[in-house]
Amino acid sequence: MPDRTAVRTATARTPVRTAAVIPAAGRGVRLGPGAPKALRALNGTPMLIHAVRAMAASRAVSLVVVVAPADGAAEVRNLLDEYPLADRTDVLVVPGGDTRQESVRLGLAALPADIGAVLVHDAARPLVPADTVDAVVAAVRAGAPAVVPALPVTDTVKQVEPRPAGEPEPVVGTPDRSRLRAVQTPQGFDRATLAEAHERVALEGDGATDDAGMVERLGVRVVLVPGHEEAFKVTRPLDLVLAEAVLARRRANDGF
Repeated sequence: MPDRTAVRTATARTPVRTAAVIPAAGRGVRLGPGAPKALRALNGTPMLIHAVRAMAASRAVSLVVVVAPADGAAEVRNLLDEYPLADRTDVLVVPGGDTRQESVRLGLAALPADIGAVLVHDAARPLVPADTVDAVVAAVRAGAPAVVPALPVTDTVKQVEPRPAGEPEPVVGTPDRSRLRAVQTPQGFDRATLAEAHERVALEGDGATDDAGMVERLGVRVVLVPGHEEAFKVTRPLDLVLAEAVLARRRANDGF
């Protein structure tokens, strides 16, 4: 049987249209009560709008699919209409599912037939630079079936035996951090590869939170490209403070 990665590499040299899928159906409970995390304001603008703009800033991305809460798709569509993008980027809104995995699958199902490369991006990473997006797209177009931006792990990491919250946890190992990377988004994929992963890999509970991990389960090679420190995930209130500081620095330096 021929190596599947090699076959895809040989056939992926022709540039293909690229779409970005942004699952934004979650509630973001770690940021506290209120609006869903993706709709929280960052510098007066919802995080989702920042994330959509980040994808559209890459000239390689011609379509952004936002997967909205099932009961809030119309609200999200109206919100996006208030913040129009350049004409070269289309935006589609589809209702999401109960889990992130289901929402990504629904976003994939909504893609036009001529989309050959897919980015999956967290709405909670609103400040990823265009250069990082471009690097992921370029690696997919060069033949990699799955690409993830990542940064070296700077903290020492301990493997533990889990205990109930608040109880001391015994350490069972210390991985070599030189071999560890902290992954970010957008993760990029050959469309057929990602669709196959969502068709074949069924995970229980909350489902998959990492699409590249699903692809790994197929035995398909995943490669890394350099991530960026500004592509951090806004999960807790302190992250909002940091994100505001990044935007203030961009305004001061670039007039953003």
